[in-house]
Amino acid sequence: MPKKGSRLAWLRAPKPRDTEGSMSIFDHLRELRYRFLMSMIAIIITTAIALIFQAQLLAVVLWPIDQAVQIFNNARPTDHVEMVTQGVTAGFALYFKVGFLAGFIAACPVWLYHLWRFIIPALGRRERTTARLFLVAAIPLFLAGVALGYSMCPYGFAVMLSFNPPTVTNLNDVGTFLNFELRLLVVFGLTFLLPVLLVALNKLGLVTGHALGRFRSVAIVICAVFSAIATPADPLTMIVLLIPMVAMYVIAEVICRINDSRRLKKPENLGLSEPSPS
Repeated sequence: MPKKGSRLAWLRAPKPRDTEGSMSIFDHLRELRYRFLMSMIAIIITTAIALIFQAQLLAVVLWPIDQAVQIFNNARPTDHVEMVTQGVTAGFALYFKVGFLAGFIAACPVWLYHLWRFIIPALGRRERTTARLFLVAAIPLFLAGVALGYSMCPYGFAVMLSFNPPTVTNLNDVGTFLNFELRLLVVFGLTFLLPVLLVALNKLGLVTGHALGRFRSVAIVICAVFSAIATPADPLTMIVLLIPMVAMYVIAEVICRINDSRRLKKPENLGLSEPSPS
């Protein structure tokens, strides 16, 4: 007979084969499935809770859109912009999009934890300490990035509206705007995780400050390309995203260099040992 609970064994995370966390490709896929499933369960729970307060959340989520329309109307008072929902199921879809947006942000402690556990499967004493520090720093940084992206949404949306030809009424699907908003919030939030991720990897000895310095120019180019792709056709939003990315990369590099110098000054790394008793 199969052991009790064996039918649910596929829901459990596979254990590393050794203390270094080595796994086969199949085990890595199982690990990814488990972490993704646990994250989705957390998002579903927070989304369900958010749906209870959907009326209040709707005003918060739609605020950037309302502000963008107001900015556009102030600049071009003779033109018209109207927000619409298209189709019989559009209102139903909007209801769940608002809940998912709030649920995804609220569940960030859970999916950030599983993201870290997927990166570092085996947690020794040092890795557990680093994981705690990662979560303590990552959660407020992610929320700060989301807040910055939220504050920039009206200006990005207003720029997109400005491309509408004069005297032509612009009908905008609210669901499309929510998709833009979700993408911007997630991108800004994940951008703010860059320094804590690099510093955490440095604490584990996987990245050095010298290596980050050598890669800095390439990283800036990558950040610029990423900012252009991730944001709408709005130079202001792109610059607002690019500057924190570059700044945080440089801050992470400085912190990693300090950690490296401290690590080299330790007696065990200098080849020093306590004299043995005679």
